[in-house]
Amino acid sequence: MPRLALYALAVCVLTVAAAVVSFVQGQWIGVVWVLMAGLSSNMAWFYFRRAKAERQRQQQTAGL
Repeated sequence: MPRLALYALAVCVLTVAAAVVSFVQGQWIGVVWVLMAGLSSNMAWFYFRRAKAERQRQQQTAGL
């Protein structure tokens, strides 16, 4: 599992928690946390997909 994907996933979890806390406290800054959670989840998805494609590429070249 790629390290950058794990970092992005951890950031996503933390930003979701920060957004929940902000909204519970009645602060609108939670909107920024939600946007950051979306960005970090997209980054995690990208790095997971890139690692998967790289593994498949290596398997194809090793099989030839």
